[in-house]
Amino acid sequence: MPITRRGLLGATMLATGLRSLPAIATVGDRRRPVEARAAWVERAAPAAHAGQTFGMAWPRGRVSPRQGWTVRDDAGRALPAQSWITASWPDGSVKWTAHALPADIMPGAAVVVAPGRATQPAAPVRVEEQVDTIVLATGDHRWEIARSGDALVRRATCGDRTVLCDAGLVAELRQGSPEGPRLSLKGHVDHVRVEQRGPVRAVVKIEGYHVGPGQRVLPFVVRLYAYAGSQGLRIVHSFVHDVDPAALFVSGIGLTTAVPMAAPLHDRHVRIALDDGAMFVEAVRPLTGLRRDPGEATRLAQIAGRATPPATAMAKPVGDLLERIPAWSDVSLTQFSGQGFTLRKRTGPDQAWIDAGEGGRAPGFAYVGSPQGGAAIGARWFWQRHPAEIAVTNAAADRAELTMWLWSPRAGAMDLRPYRGAMGMDRFDAQNEGLAVTYEDYEPGWDSATGIARTSELMLWAFAATPPTDRLKMLASVVADPPQLVADPAGLHAAGVFGHWSLPDRSSPNRAVIEDQLANLVDFYAGEVDRRHWYGFWNHGDVMHSYDADRHQWRYDIGGFAWANSELSPDLWLWMQALRTGGGPAYRLAEAMTRHTGEVDVYHLGRFRGMGTRHGVQHFSDSSKQPRVSNAAYRRIYYYLTADERVGDLMRDLLESDRTLNTVEIGRKVPGGERPTLSAGLVEMSFGTVWCSLAAAWLTEWERTGDRRWRDRLIAGMDSIGRLKNGWIAGSAPYDLASGRFIGPGDRVSISHLNAVFGAVEINAELLQLIDVARYRQAWLDYCRYYNAPRTEFEARFGPRKGSENLAEAHSRLTAFAAWAGNDAGLATRAASEFFAGKAGLGTRPGDPRRKLSGGVVEWPGVSTNAASQWGLAAIENLALIPAAIDVGSIAP
Repeated sequence: MPITRRGLLGATMLATGLRSLPAIATVGDRRRPVEARAAWVERAAPAAHAGQTFGMAWPRGRVSPRQGWTVRDDAGRALPAQSWITASWPDGSVKWTAHALPADIMPGAAVVVAPGRATQPAAPVRVEEQVDTIVLATGDHRWEIARSGDALVRRATCGDRTVLCDAGLVAELRQGSPEGPRLSLKGHVDHVRVEQRGPVRAVVKIEGYHVGPGQRVLPFVVRLYAYAGSQGLRIVHSFVHDVDPAALFVSGIGLTTAVPMAAPLHDRHVRIALDDGAMFVEAVRPLTGLRRDPGEATRLAQIAGRATPPATAMAKPVGDLLERIPAWSDVSLTQFSGQGFTLRKRTGPDQAWIDAGEGGRAPGFAYVGSPQGGAAIGARWFWQRHPAEIAVTNAAADRAELTMWLWSPRAGAMDLRPYRGAMGMDRFDAQNEGLAVTYEDYEPGWDSATGIARTSELMLWAFAATPPTDRLKMLASVVADPPQLVADPAGLHAAGVFGHWSLPDRSSPNRAVIEDQLANLVDFYAGEVDRRHWYGFWNHGDVMHSYDADRHQWRYDIGGFAWANSELSPDLWLWMQALRTGGGPAYRLAEAMTRHTGEVDVYHLGRFRGMGTRHGVQHFSDSSKQPRVSNAAYRRIYYYLTADERVGDLMRDLLESDRTLNTVEIGRKVPGGERPTLSAGLVEMSFGTVWCSLAAAWLTEWERTGDRRWRDRLIAGMDSIGRLKNGWIAGSAPYDLASGRFIGPGDRVSISHLNAVFGAVEINAELLQLIDVARYRQAWLDYCRYYNAPRTEFEARFGPRKGSENLAEAHSRLTAFAAWAGNDAGLATRAASEFFAGKAGLGTRPGDPRRKLSGGVVEWPGVSTNAASQWGLAAIENLALIPAAIDVGSIAP
């Protein structure tokens, strides 16, 4: 039956005798002034940064949205800052804020945020909107952003001099095959909008397509960030691969800018960052190393990037013979693997390339210019996302070109065709046979890369003169490994955000064993990324799913055992550990994973829009398209910690992704025949893998905007699940897309081991904290209590058990939640026993189980990413929910 508004409101009341759940966190004395701290991810303060944006959480009911904010360094000095609200509690009080600091403001080891008056920067960012241009001004720097056309930035000026111009996007396609004819494209701007206006931080969002002869493809979203005190723009560049991968092969994608070059050729400078902190420091026309010495003053000036003395002041015969010295117009650094780069240069397009050097991992930074000004460009994860290239071209002409190729045209084209053919699997019965042997869910035409995306982070700087080499080295480091402030774990915990977790605690032997294993697991995966070379443009950020102990190799080529694609929530495990530790390796792994899984593993347009792809040999190769992968639960922690607008967009794009289920049947291969036909507007929906994944997006949007439509949709789903006879134990039910309600009796028993392991536990912890729906709370508590219950106890309550009993170790945290909610010591003991038993999980072991083999191989016996992720989440949540039972539990030797 349709629910009335009065009924909907009544559903939020505790209409039964069920008592309220205990608070997730204790916020302390409400009379104490509210303040919070943030520290650097890598603990130590950096030498420089390009501007900071970080998020802070606040206890429910403590902070008014009408107040201002002050940011202080750890010595108590006020810092210039800009603050805004990113989420609210249901009572309207502030839940999350974001704070921006100017570039190179050095707050020391930490900052403190508290209510108060903001300090203004000495030279604020200014936004000037004109008819066809938006100007971002920082000090004497002005960036003119085009509202239309082929340039993102028409020009940048330092004082009265233009130092770069026509900065825009470029791409290249190969037609028909990876070796087919080349087709050059330029990014064309369609829409421009100012999202933030300063005074510390201004943001401009630009949308468009790459355009060329007969082509309008590869839609892009670019955000430009200007920070007070910065000579550069931070650029977040996203594009969607929307072409048919069998017909058009993307062979280049990048950002280029022109640099006016009026100085003599020997006063034009090229700087390219190499590995190990080295820098390629050369002039277009070198005056060092000649047969004849031009004089010390000339040599020192050229190396330093200053204007050399006039030719008449140079030692003879050099000054008279400058035109006899070759001018190197083009320089290229190509990084085609994670292990090595090649540096080459040439005098012109029709001349041979000369090798200038080789090395390992270049950070991805280059400068070209003169004493009259120049530009630098850098890309994060340059070598990790090979094949990349930095190219300086036409440096001997009036306009040099400086290009950051995120995918180099000198490398082979992207080949995103399916890796395999149908192999006779045109029917569901044969496809299920393939699933049984390789764990790959295959269906012809569903292994498509059309609609996946990639986001890259870059910097573009404008300089009034060639900076000192040490300054350029510092900027190269800043863009390769951006410093990041992150909220202090104690403050986040006290604010009661993100469900059930606790701070690291080694106060008992059992807790120490668990904490050690949590740290060792993160270290193991961080090491595996490098040892196994999990790099490349489309791969970086993901990890593998399962290990083949016979080959001593992850199963990179075996069906559904290859790339993890968020299976069983590695993203959440890493983020929860990062919350506890205040950053470190867990933060960096989770950050890279968030950039990957929200883009590459998800469809952003087309028939699968809003769905993600189950784990497979290619990130898009499995035909199972699921909300459990596009899940906003895997993005929202990063969003709140950094206020990253791109991730905010990704979550917002999922708000109506349930509509895709009208045409994409994700349960189409159920053994025993076709699924029952449902009326129009109804889809069969599981409570955990689907509804909770969608609920994460609705919850986040409600928190971010206060829009009650999304709260009401949450309540509709929660109330209707609670009205089913067996609640969560039913597993799934027909779902009415219009009303957001589940229908039918819900009297079956259908247990799935997957329903709770894609963020459902963590999202439910937050939903029950924010929304009081008594029926739903009871349905969830029943599920938590009975999933791992002895069969006799389960069947006494629900009748014959049907479904899986897998992942008992992972589901120990459900038992722990029921124990915590009911203050039930017996259940707590059972939960600890389930966890330490390690059934269908990783197991908890004293010491470090890793073993080193020949060839640099390191193994963790029995590891899989499924097991590691769910053990990590169970460990973190059990430590928070049932610490006393954990202390006395029995760990196998």
